Amino acid sequence: MSDHEQRTPVELKGLAANDPHLLPASKNPKQAERVIAVCFVLGIIFVAAFGACFWINAQPWKIGATLGAGLSFLGIGLVAWGKYLMPQGPFVEERHQLANSQDDRDAFAAAIVQRGGDVVKRRKLLGGLLGAGLGIFGVVAMFPLLRSLGPLPKKTLDSTDWRKGTYAVDITGRRVRVGDLAVGSIVTVYPEGTQNTDRGQAVDQTVLIRISNENFTTLKGRESWGPQGYLAYSKLCTHLGCPVGLYEQELQVLVCPCHQSTFNVLNGAVPEFGPAPRPLPQLPLYIDASGYIRAQADYDQPVGPGFWERS
Repeated sequence: MSDHEQRTPVELKGLAANDPHLLPASKNPKQAERVIAVCFVLGIIFVAAFGACFWINAQPWKIGATLGAGLSFLGIGLVAWGKYLMPQGPFVEERHQLANSQDDRDAFAAAIVQRGGDVVKRRKLLGGLLGAGLGIFGVVAMFPLLRSLGPLPKKTLDSTDWRKGTYAVDITGRRVRVGDLAVGSIVTVYPEGTQNTDRGQAVDQTVLIRISNENFTTLKGRESWGPQGYLAYSKLCTHLGCPVGLYEQELQVLVCPCHQSTFNVLNGAVPEFGPAPRPLPQLPLYIDASGYIRAQADYDQPVGPGFWERS
């Protein structure tokens, strides 16, 4: 029978640091300490590698492998520390009455501190490695949150890709000519070259409507914006950014299908109904010598719903 199996319960009162029952379970604690230190070091390395892989958006298997390996090594080291280096029981206090005296309670607390604290203090290296590993993991665990927020928008919300002379094209990339739309027709157009990009689909999309065959002015100062009855408005609703793609020809209003905001295309797309707080921005147009519809400039205000930097 082993020494461990022959141990009998002892009283906690008066336990000393050199009591044989306080010895670690491992017969070679120095070797166990080295192995645990290696596990903690490997855990730190793999956790740091996981952070790097996540930050550069590496392949999913690399992200998963480094995270799994890092947590595994830290866990193995922590479990091994508790199993092979911490004092082993059982420890039983023989009671002869239900309530202990104050001296007994003080002795119990002192024994617990002495039994566990001395073992931890004697292994500062392992404690430091464990703390480093958990600290690095705590920092790396913030990476998914920070990365999921995406880059700062900076000034990207203030403008679109429409520029002076930009051709209006449909989703296939075909340039729109003056004779392509009949009166009452509508089509979604984009700045040439952006129709299949994320930004093009997000902020550049514009509804092009032909309300007549004559030049049309929606508001004072926009006398040249509607050549031959063509009007162009941002397709992003000023409420929550839904696509305003429904056109009621008889009423001559654009309708947002999400919350039924309606915009009168004849007076600058001022909202007549629904929660939208502002008109749809109008894109100034002109028709070139070849009959293509092009932009005079970008929108004169940010498109879509309001944001924190919008005046």
